[in-house]
Amino acid sequence: MKAAVIVSPGSNCDRDVQVALRQSAGSDPIMHWHGDANLPDVDLIVVPGGFSYGDYLRAGALAAQSPVIREVVARANQGVPVLGICNGFQILTECGLLPGVLMRNAGLKFICRDVDLRVEATDTVFTRDYVNGQIIRIPVAHNEGNYFADDDTLNRLDGEDRVAFRYCSPEGAVTAADNPNGAARNIAGILNEGRNVLGMMPHPERLADAMLGGTDGRPMFDGLVEALATAA
Repeated sequence: MKAAVIVSPGSNCDRDVQVALRQSAGSDPIMHWHGDANLPDVDLIVVPGGFSYGDYLRAGALAAQSPVIREVVARANQGVPVLGICNGFQILTECGLLPGVLMRNAGLKFICRDVDLRVEATDTVFTRDYVNGQIIRIPVAHNEGNYFADDDTLNRLDGEDRVAFRYCSPEGAVTAADNPNGAARNIAGILNEGRNVLGMMPHPERLADAMLGGTDGRPMFDGLVEALATAA
């Protein structure tokens, strides 16, 4: 499997994703600079977390105009899997690959802690190694993680089973008390219509090794490697 991790000025989770992919795939992904539009042929593209361009103007807004992102959009429209994590999720909404926006957290404070997620969709290359309804623990670290979309969009996401993860209690209850940032309907991650683009605010790469304190993020990377190796 060939993967590329997009590196922007201000990215700070690109190496974390590199390590997680190496651990699952046995080889390093391409670390591709955002200013280079010549993205090689790859089986997977990851837009990692961080603070691209210092989150000036709006989180992800400037990075969404980078030369390589135009190519990422084109590849996604051709069916190449694209995973956007945290700032990567913000970039994917800004460039139009995913609906909605990520606003300031409801409490207007940066949040950095583990949260519980309920897996809502498993028929994707990203979530195939999870079980529907499974509760996993994944860290968040963001200031703009408050997912917002109009009711029609939210109803469409629910109706088309395109909500991949929701914030929940350790028992799986989806409540306001377990929503860390005020996201609409406790949404932590969503899919595009083709189900080959996933944007999520939590960081699976930060809990993909027991030495980091947990492995609930590991199945995402293992599943991607298995699915894409089979497809190849």
